[in-house]
Formats: sequence, structure tokens, C-alpha cells
Amino acid sequence: MTSAKAAAVVGLGVGAVLITQGGEPVDSVASGYPEWILAGLHSALPRAVLCVFAGVLLFAVAWLYRLLFCPLELLREPDVGYIPEEGRTRAQAANLARRRRKIGDLPPVYPNGWYRVLDSHMLERGQVKSLSLLGEQVAVFRGQDGKAHVVNAYCPHLGANLAVGGRVVGSCIECPFHGWQFRGNDGKCVKIPYAEKVPEVAKVHIWPSCEVNGQILVWFHCDGEEPHYPMPEQQEVTKGEWVYRGRTEHFINAHIQEIPENAADIAHLAHLHTPGMLSGADLRYTNSKMWEFIRHDWKVRWEPEPEPNKHCSQMFVNHALTVFGLRWPLLDVSVVARQVGPGVVFLHFNHSFLGRGLMMHCVTPVEPLLQCVSHTIFYQSNIPPVVPKFILRVECVQFERDVMIWNNKKYVSKPLLVKEDSAIQKHRRWFSQFYSDNSPRLQYQRDSLDF
Repeated sequence: MTSAKAAAVVGLGVGAVLITQGGEPVDSVASGYPEWILAGLHSALPRAVLCVFAGVLLFAVAWLYRLLFCPLELLREPDVGYIPEEGRTRAQAANLARRRRKIGDLPPVYPNGWYRVLDSHMLERGQVKSLSLLGEQVAVFRGQDGKAHVVNAYCPHLGANLAVGGRVVGSCIECPFHGWQFRGNDGKCVKIPYAEKVPEVAKVHIWPSCEVNGQILVWFHCDGEEPHYPMPEQQEVTKGEWVYRGRTEHFINAHIQEIPENAADIAHLAHLHTPGMLSGADLRYTNSKMWEFIRHDWKVRWEPEPEPNKHCSQMFVNHALTVFGLRWPLLDVSVVARQVGPGVVFLHFNHSFLGRGLMMHCVTPVEPLLQCVSHTIFYQSNIPPVVPKFILRVECVQFERDVMIWNNKKYVSKPLLVKEDSAIQKHRRWFSQFYSDNSPRLQYQRDSLDF
């Protein structure tokens, strides 16, 4: 039960007590009813009003508490970014658009690199979760020693899903079907309850993983190579100076490369992201004259990093807000977005008044043309939570404008570019380093995954 619902129940309960309470029964009067019943009837209306008032007050207090102190979590449905036709639901419109859309000549679908699996606080000690990523089912569990592990979900014995009914035993995961136990650090089977000996070949595939910056990540390489680079650690997050203030999550029907390519597509910012957040995310209405008095101004530059960090790139953003044509310097924000590999971006916020923080933008392929994109924000602990939560909500509105584009576009392998678009081709050359000769490609378009 949410805090708002609990507050409403408590308020109604308090009101009910106030209505029903009364004096001790006395002798009947001429009407034949006890005096306490008549008194109760006379005071029922004001007590009912008091009941409603108490419920509304507690609801308001709970809402204010969530606003000021609780993290903001916006987990969107997979049908965001689609326009339903008359007589259809948004989910039906999403499925229809996916079937009709031309996908284009795609690059490989799973680049080599680090990808987010879960935020750390979402996996407790001794807990197991079932997830889909990079076309595979995996079991993510945290041993009793506190270390997180990621293994293939299916038991090599008879194929039971280790994450569905499986349990953690020490640093192992136990199969729910026959009780086989597999170590998290190497996948080796260490116990078969009914067998005298455990075969040497009995093991489950493990994914190289790490836990850093409040996130659990896995390494993918099509040829099984070890990680080529470490995931940078943000010391302010590790030390607790910057604390978790919320996250958003979206599912996007597009090739993974389309999403980070936006960083180099500088021209789209002026057209798509100039209208203020009050214009919303539906592109049919973002240029409404009603909200045109609020405008965002962007100055952006993208460039790759040299060796030894050639797997990184940086986007430098200077943002200004104008209201009725007047600039508000207090809301000027500088952001440095550093991409590390194909799936993780560190967005560093630095403001003289609003403080400093970090937003982790993570793209994880679920399937060839389905990406899970999360934005997790950490901010200075001494800054009121409403500040980073507002930043996260604005980011969500702006991001969903891009989602509407991505969900309905075709990938163009040889785009028609002008001189001012040169950074896009530069970005594609930089991103190509994450593909290998054996990187998997989409052989056909699946159309049976309905929402």
C-alpha cells in the first residue's frame, strides 16, 4: 500500500471514530430513542466533514513527504512514443508500428562493451532476479557475502530457470528443480543432492560483471574476450557524498546505435528540444503557441577522446532558459556528458547555486531492436531532493520527444548529410570500434512480441 493510500485509510478511520464516539446511554426520551443516538445524528454531518478533512490533510502530508524526501521513479510502459489511431489502444498502435516499419540496413545489433543490469539497491542480499538482456535470459543474484553475480538462467541439467524459484545458498544459486548448486564466481556446480560425484563439466555460464557507481553491470563480447577497459568509478557516489534521488526507465524500439548518436546530432537540439517542458513530449503539440514563451537554448560540441581512452567520447552542453524572451542566468546549466563504451554515459551537472550531481544514462539491449534505457540520478546530499527530482523530470520529458522519433524511424546507413552534420559521420566511425567481425546481426524481423 502506498503512503498516500495509507494516509487516506488512516484519515477515514479517524473520522469514523469521531463519528461513532458519544456519551454513555441514558434513559429513553419521548421519541423512544436513547439520547446518545439523537445526539449522534445531530453531529453526524460535521463529524463526516471532519473525517473527509482529516483524510485530505493526511493525503497532502504524504504527498508532500514523497515530493521532498522520496526518490522519483518514473518507469514508463513500452508503448510510450506511439500515436494510437481511432479505435486502437496505444499498445495496439505500438505493435502495428513495429510490424509496418522498415528497419533499414542495420549495423550489428550487440556492440561489445559494458551494460547496466540493475541498480544496486534493487538487489538485496540473498535475492534472485530474472532478466532479459542481449537476447539472453539471465539470473542475477546477490550472495550472502554481498557480492552480485550474473549467470545464464537455464540450468544445464534439464533447463529449469534458476531465477524462477531458485534460491541463494551462501555464494551459490540453487536450481529449483533438482537442487543443483552453482557457484556465482565461476559457475561450477558444487553440489548435486542425490549424486555421489559432481561431473567436472557441470557448470553454468557466468557473465563478467562489476558493481560500481550504485549499479551492477555485465561485460559482453561476441568472441568471449575479457573486458577491454574498466568502468570508471565516481568517488562522490562511492563515498556517499552524492546520493540516489531517482531514476526513469524507457523501452525503445530502435537499434542501439541510434540512441548515443543523438549526442553528435547537434542540429536536432535546436528543433526538437527548444520548446519548454510544459509543451510536453507529444511532438504534435510541442510547438503550441500556448507555451512558446518558455524556450531552451543549447550550445553543444561533441568529440571523441584520444588514446588510451579511445572508447570514450564527450559532449559539452551549455544550456540557457528564456522566459518571454528574457534569459534567466540563475538557470544556466553546464553539462559534460562522457560516454564510456556503447552503453553507459556519465552526465555531470555543475551549477553555482543548484549544486553538483551525476546522471547515469544507460542503454542495454534486450533484443536486437529493443533497448532498455535508464536515467539514474545522484546528487549532493545537502541539496534539497526536489532539485535533482525536477532535473530528472525535465530530462524525462525531453527524452520522450526523442523516443517518439526513435520508435518510428528507419535506420539510414548512408544518410544525406550537409556540412553542419559532419559530427554524425564522425560519431559513426567512433562507434564502429565496438563491433567485431563476429558481432551478431539481425537476420530477420520478429513481429510476435506484443506488449
